Amino acid sequence: MKKYLLPIFFVCSLSIAHGQQQDSLLLRRLATEMLTNSTAYENLRTLTKQIGGRLAGSPQMLKAEKWGEQALKEAGADKVYLQACQVPHWVRGAKEEARIISNRRDFIPPLQVLALGNSVGSDPKGITAPVLEVASFDDLEAKKDQVKGKIVFYNYAFNPTFIKTFYSYGDAVKYRGQGASRAAKYGALAVIVRSMTHSTGNLPHTGAMSYNDSFPRIPALAIGLQDADRLSTRIKTDPSAKVFLRSNSKMLPDVTGHNVIGEITGSEFPDKIITVGGHLDSWDVCEGAHDDGAGCVQSIEILRAFKALGIKPRHTIRVVLFANEENGTRGGKQYAALAKANKEQHVFALESDAGGFTPRGFSLTMSPEQRAKVLSWQSLFLPYGVYDFSEEGGGVDVGQLHAAIGTPMGELLPDSQRYFDIHHAASDVFEAVNKRELELGAVNMGALIYLIDRYGL
Repeated sequence: MKKYLLPIFFVCSLSIAHGQQQDSLLLRRLATEMLTNSTAYENLRTLTKQIGGRLAGSPQMLKAEKWGEQALKEAGADKVYLQACQVPHWVRGAKEEARIISNRRDFIPPLQVLALGNSVGSDPKGITAPVLEVASFDDLEAKKDQVKGKIVFYNYAFNPTFIKTFYSYGDAVKYRGQGASRAAKYGALAVIVRSMTHSTGNLPHTGAMSYNDSFPRIPALAIGLQDADRLSTRIKTDPSAKVFLRSNSKMLPDVTGHNVIGEITGSEFPDKIITVGGHLDSWDVCEGAHDDGAGCVQSIEILRAFKALGIKPRHTIRVVLFANEENGTRGGKQYAALAKANKEQHVFALESDAGGFTPRGFSLTMSPEQRAKVLSWQSLFLPYGVYDFSEEGGGVDVGQLHAAIGTPMGELLPDSQRYFDIHHAASDVFEAVNKRELELGAVNMGALIYLIDRYGL
């Protein structure tokens, strides 16, 4: 029996080898096209420099949606359309103020702070109060009898021992998200939160927070790292020290925003969809170049390159520029809700929302059998710098689709060492993006989309 199976084995091996060689040649063509003729970098320049920060509900949000429509049309999409959703309309107002007040006569520069997204503002006259520093929620509970009438200062640093810096973020971000309500429970007047960053600079990093409506809504501000250290030292050594802060942010009624969508119609399975995208909104204090202009232009570039090379995908490839990821995830939720209501068939959903840095891998959430199939392609990605398929996960927006209908999902994983230097800070600008790194991200995303389209999951 074995002598008959041996020729079959060799025929199968030769067939697999030939298929991988053909795939390798196609991916080389795709890479050459993107690294030679990509429009991603110039698209990003337009988005960041002509429109800038694109907070949900702002006039820049509407300008960005029009830009997205035009960019997808120019990329050659068979169809471009908008998907409406209601988005929050939070406004920062006049620049925040914070300073240390002391009986000492030394000069103390103003503290570098930013209101956290969705935070209420202070009284127009501001708040002046003593500061209670806490190292954690456990520390807050231990000091709960000292909280009333004070500003609570969450001085929880990013853990430097995590090599993958998103673990540091995941460890610390609860203080930004939940800190205000946890402190308000015990009578705090406001909170100041150490910025979510490994940076050595002093720029504050904003980001979304939320309230537990069981407790009063109090102002919440992020503080730069150098000033966080300075504040900590001052309140330990100066019993008279207080902080004055004033913020002017407020939430207005929801407004209509849109997911911006462009498609290449599938040649064999037009009703089966592969989604790829990033989020179009950004914080107001920056240009949103890495977060997430990069993911948007990389996704558009995949569509453009497929069209330029005459690649006719078997499934419909849908590029989605999601609305309102930063302070509400309304775009992703609406996309998922409509997919479920319309009984759409989604094969896979891929997101880029971790910056435009050098790609290293993909996180994947799918069955073990599906993961094994993706891993069988691993050697095809090695020439383009991608090797890590070990992480579970997927982007925030495509995660809504996974939760709603179980769609397998993934996210591009660029090198993360510099990402939190600029994340949600004024330094997230076009000049911080490297053209070559941005394009390599698009190459690898395009390669994964191509392979899943060809072979399925």
